[in-house]
Amino acid sequence: MFKFVLRLLMHFLFRVEVRGDQSVFGPPKTLIVANHESFLDGLLLGLFLPVRATFVVHAQVMKNRWFRLALANVPHLVVEPANPLAMKAVIRLLEKGENVVIFPEGRLTDTGSLMKVYDGAAFVAAKTGARIVPVRISGAAHSYFGRLSGLYPLHMLPKISLHVLAPTALPMPEGPNAKARRRRAGEAMRQLLQNMLVQTRPRRTLYQAFCDARDSFGRKFRLAEDINMVEETYGSLTTKIAALARLTERHTSPREHVGVLMPNAVGSVALVLGLSARGRVPAMLNYTAGRDGIIAACTAAQVKTILTSRSFIAKGKLDDLIADLPGIRVQHLEDLRGEITLLDKLGILFARTFPRAMGVVDQQPNDPAVILFTSGSEGKPKGVVHSHDSLLANVAQIRAVGDFTPLDKFMVALPLFHSFGLTAGALLPVLTGCKVFFYPNPLHYRLIPELIYDRNCTVMFGTSTFLANYAKYAHPYDFGRLRYVVAGAEKLGEETRRVWMEKFGIRILEGYGVTECAPVIAVNTPMACHSGTVGQLLPGIEHRLIPVPGLEQGGLLEVRGPNLMLGYLRYERPGVLEFPDGESGHGWYSTGDVIDFDEDRFVRIVGRVKRFAKIAGEMVSLEVSEKLALTASPDHSHATSSRPDASKGEAIVLFTTDRELKREQLAEAARQTGQTELAIPREIRVLEAIPLLGTGKTDYVTLKKLAETR
Repeated sequence: MFKFVLRLLMHFLFRVEVRGDQSVFGPPKTLIVANHESFLDGLLLGLFLPVRATFVVHAQVMKNRWFRLALANVPHLVVEPANPLAMKAVIRLLEKGENVVIFPEGRLTDTGSLMKVYDGAAFVAAKTGARIVPVRISGAAHSYFGRLSGLYPLHMLPKISLHVLAPTALPMPEGPNAKARRRRAGEAMRQLLQNMLVQTRPRRTLYQAFCDARDSFGRKFRLAEDINMVEETYGSLTTKIAALARLTERHTSPREHVGVLMPNAVGSVALVLGLSARGRVPAMLNYTAGRDGIIAACTAAQVKTILTSRSFIAKGKLDDLIADLPGIRVQHLEDLRGEITLLDKLGILFARTFPRAMGVVDQQPNDPAVILFTSGSEGKPKGVVHSHDSLLANVAQIRAVGDFTPLDKFMVALPLFHSFGLTAGALLPVLTGCKVFFYPNPLHYRLIPELIYDRNCTVMFGTSTFLANYAKYAHPYDFGRLRYVVAGAEKLGEETRRVWMEKFGIRILEGYGVTECAPVIAVNTPMACHSGTVGQLLPGIEHRLIPVPGLEQGGLLEVRGPNLMLGYLRYERPGVLEFPDGESGHGWYSTGDVIDFDEDRFVRIVGRVKRFAKIAGEMVSLEVSEKLALTASPDHSHATSSRPDASKGEAIVLFTTDRELKREQLAEAARQTGQTELAIPREIRVLEAIPLLGTGKTDYVTLKKLAETR
């Protein structure tokens, strides 16, 4: 009776909802694992799960007399998670056929993300072969029974949900000894919990996710700023979104693909969310792609209207870029200000107070949300159509492996038309309550370090090229508050990694992604990092390796997951959405990258399939040739391409800024590093600068044309 009354009380106070199939608790010998959000967690599981179980309790908790009183009539086992011998008692319970509840983190989260996962729970599951039922607790951390005070706004009686997932098992991993097997089992348990967080994410549209964040943090929460140095709150950002939504919907149609040609600024994010709220699909145009690139992108996505800023066009000297575009109307946002009526002002005021009323009711999470464009490094840019859910899934995946909090401040210099800049740079902080500073030009190598110091930024994303140049001009103290520096889009240079560690004491975390995956696929984190790799695959991503003829190591990576695009829009078939199925079948995407895994399942990039040359019947990575050049001449820039060769099929051409570099030096570098002589470039050509795309990547299309021109 006491349990029944307490259950009713908790249900009334916290509106507790249990989701998922509860019949999975039927058989005995079940290990129930859950994330640890608050001091209510054990009580919640004991009251609302339909199974009698023994709770594994941290010894520190039992020092509190109130918890000793609460657990007086509850089956429990007191353990010290760090003590390997403590888990033997848990093993005995499971071997008797009892159900056991355990929190693998061992302590409450004080970041809102997963804490360190102890190996003990995983080793118990692997040793006994017990069924594992993951349970996600959400909402309790934001009560006064959690430990997020000072980080997140707390609520007296937040809604709490328990998500029950399908049972699984954790086989004993292979390893040279018991210690290695135990560690790998712990890794598997951590990944299981991370997968749980992604699987139980709320399904929302972008605008609904924004409204959720606003409700959680409040309209006065200071969130974003740009070069105007004005901190916008959720409330003021809602006003901008509402104003832009009302003004732009007069010039566009529902579900229309609307070109967005804007700099990194708060207003640009407001424009994207405003268009999305009213059912339009922003097509993020790359203003560094040139006139032909803009026309190709607009043709592929059937863009008829481009929204831009007159001041941005003037400052960027981009008038020729948008002049007389065939069949495309360019609308400057400044010109729309005069269209605001009294009715508009009342509508904006209403939306500021009741923001959810502005969203399109029939918009679904799987509807198209944003169109990004590939860099065009291998041909004409393709439109990559992402749904609301694929973008938000990637945000959830990143949050599952990273401990970003509202105390963090992001420096976002990567452009918003770049998938990395949009998802990790804009959506991640804005939709999760992290502060963000938008800067319009990543090439300002002297100014950006100063702004990072001045604005107290703690998180920065960049390419290896950009990070190397920031390091040249930064004062050692400029990056003193940075705790996350993540490199992507191109391979991280060893010299860049070394300089950042020696000059700033910062370990750069290398990641890997593709636009088609929104974009992050793998990333190193402080909790799981192997130098020389791009990290482990994000939770929720399935993978397969397809053998590549001529390559003995690794395979072509194909992936499937919730962050995968809806499909391509191609220049050759405008407006037709198509999904290029991989060799593994429908729904699998071939990344075009050859990868390999190390013994701990960290990803090593071998190279792109198209970045191999077939010389004398053998596949030779062009990236290996670039590494030889960097070894021989580390202070200059290098890039390789290939051209047809009558005698050996193909020949490697090295482009370099080093006028003194000779083949003899490359041959010596090959001997030092143990590389095949086939990787030594046949021809060396000197350039003033290696051509780059606007994203910072090497422009291999231009280099290919140069290589084939004698």
